[in-house]
Amino acid sequence: MGQLIAKLMSIFGNQEHMVIIVGLDNEGKTTILYRFLTNEVVHMCPTIGSNVEEIILPKTCFFMWDIVRPEALSFIWNTYYSNTEFIILVIDSTDRDRLLTTREELYKMLAHEALRDASVLIFANKQDVKDSMRMVGISHFLTLSTIKDHSWHIQGCCALTREGLPAGLQWMESQASAN
Repeated sequence: MGQLIAKLMSIFGNQEHMVIIVGLDNEGKTTILYRFLTNEVVHMCPTIGSNVEEIILPKTCFFMWDIVRPEALSFIWNTYYSNTEFIILVIDSTDRDRLLTTREELYKMLAHEALRDASVLIFANKQDVKDSMRMVGISHFLTLSTIKDHSWHIQGCCALTREGLPAGLQWMESQASAN
């Protein structure tokens, strides 16, 4: 009976998908979340804990959890992994010094049993800043080509102008409808 209802919802209603937005501090996670929601830049203090919002598209509904990664508390992230279908990893394209930490955290997440079927969208944020790393360099440094058991996509963006954000959502929506 539950499968019938899910099938009918997929045909006639919005499909609901759980998304976690992760990244190191000051990468632009919360700005991206609220650009999806309000299409405006929301000036906020650094997030403490998490934010959750529902992003509704024509045939898809994403429940997005913006999760803070306090230093030495990244183990808290795994409490949000259950039922997660999408990981949005936000990277500050100007912050080369912390890219190694980002790579380590990405591969820890991908190894977690609860995320074995999750698709990964990587937003290379702050592409508008002079001397920011481009997607090819970030992809190479993160060794994304070695990820074979997860669908993934890297998208350059600027959270402040919203450039690149709709393309990332479109990729997620296409992944959601394919499943």
